[in-house]
Amino acid sequence: MKLTDIFEKYKKGELDLPEALQMVSSHGVEEMGFATIDTDRLQRTGFPEVIYGEGKTTEQVKLIAERMYQKGIDVLATRTTPAMYHAVKEIIPSAQYNEMARTITYKHSTVTNLKGYIVVVAAGTSDMPVAEEAAETARFLGNEVKTIYDVGVAGIHRLFHKLDVIRGARVVIVVAGMEGALGSVVGGLVDKPVIGVPTSVGYGANFQGLSALLSMLNSCASGISVVNIDNGFGAACQASLINKL
Repeated sequence: MKLTDIFEKYKKGELDLPEALQMVSSHGVEEMGFATIDTDRLQRTGFPEVIYGEGKTTEQVKLIAERMYQKGIDVLATRTTPAMYHAVKEIIPSAQYNEMARTITYKHSTVTNLKGYIVVVAAGTSDMPVAEEAAETARFLGNEVKTIYDVGVAGIHRLFHKLDVIRGARVVIVVAGMEGALGSVVGGLVDKPVIGVPTSVGYGANFQGLSALLSMLNSCASGISVVNIDNGFGAACQASLINKL
């Protein structure tokens, strides 16, 4: 039952106030002891509940995925291990694993009505794990995704013959470590929203991605937004919201 249904029943007198309040307070909550699944998140925000695997045990990831699967919720788990994937596959045989992105995915339906596509541009091959996390997440959320890898500013000419693909996207995700300059370059070439993802790739003065983060935040190209270091997932969520407008 949706929240709107509960309010409607209360207005019609089919529920008294204590009953309605109890139903609202427990709505969309699936208690598991060690985890509490938000089963109403898709209707409320446009995104289903997502499992963050890092810091969880293999058994915990398996049990959460199993409960979501039983409830008809599409499953996306990020920052997972091969062992977690094999455990999830025991109860969801059709689950897929992207080893580079470290994502486990399962969708009950792949139907989508989105017209545009999202492009993920990565500066270097070393940035691909974060870029792949963004790409997998965006696909999971129903978007068509195109990827362009290893086109960083050290050889900027590599970017130019891909400009048609980049300019044709509705949203551009730019993933870059080191000094993070690619975000500004792309931002100055397109008329679409650009989402910068700084990565922790780089030598010592990169400070585990801090230099790339500050470069992107200080970009002189207008229209760039920036997510946290290595947060391909967050960039894909933002890009998906834009693509669905």
